[in-house]
Amino acid sequence: MTLTHNYRGRLAPSPTGYLHLGHARTFWTAQERARAAGGALVLRNDDIDARRFKLEFVAAMIEDLHWFGFAWNEGPDCGGPRGPYNQSERTSFYRTALDQLRAGGFIYSCTCSRKDIAAAARAPHAEDDEAIYPGTCRSKSPSTLNAQPSTRFNWRFRVPDGETISFHDQHLGPRQYVAGRDFGDFVVWRRDDVPAYQLSVVVDDAAMQITEVVRGEDLLKSTARQLLLYRALGLPPPKFFHCPLMTDAAGVRLAKRHDALSLRQLRARGAAPADLRRGW
Repeated sequence: MTLTHNYRGRLAPSPTGYLHLGHARTFWTAQERARAAGGALVLRNDDIDARRFKLEFVAAMIEDLHWFGFAWNEGPDCGGPRGPYNQSERTSFYRTALDQLRAGGFIYSCTCSRKDIAAAARAPHAEDDEAIYPGTCRSKSPSTLNAQPSTRFNWRFRVPDGETISFHDQHLGPRQYVAGRDFGDFVVWRRDDVPAYQLSVVVDDAAMQITEVVRGEDLLKSTARQLLLYRALGLPPPKFFHCPLMTDAAGVRLAKRHDALSLRQLRARGAAPADLRRGW
């Protein structure tokens, strides 16, 4: 791929199962947009969650992506100037960002369990989004515990209640969400000493100079959360393009449990990637 523009897109799968056709369609959109812009495409292995990922899925992920027709300019298998490209090797970047958020007063320690939050949540939430945090630990004085994240509590970002977070989605147009109403204070560092998705993806996309994030529309509210993190960290945000989600014959959104539609199974059955892509 000849690079003629400063566009930088990315594929950021998590090795928690085999990639399915829904992943492929979203990733294909990302690749096509990078190609149309004459830009670079980065593959990042989002393997930060050691409880869920398996090494076998990392090798399968790269193999299946190549089989389907993907090609990238930077990644864990080929290197590049903005690595490492495995999140598990980037912990120091996340700790630096956490320290900056703590110094700026943007986060606070939270000892609530998931059960506590579910019982006290202020509003119902969609199955694919988190409950709005009721603010139980918001009024606690700043933690004077260990300067490093503790395994006894989460670090939670304090959202500016009532502020409207607006952005223009490159596919869906204008979007806006109200902090404290549509989403609440969210976790940036978990009690098991692991950075949460919202923080790690912001830190990595900024460090890798990603100019446009292409992903599923189930992450629209996450975009609003992440825009607050970009602002708090003094980082320029990328543009966003949210794709419709692929569903099965029953109208259920595809997930990694849909083995029959995994790229691995489709390949084993002799499917041709060009045929699978037809109509996209």
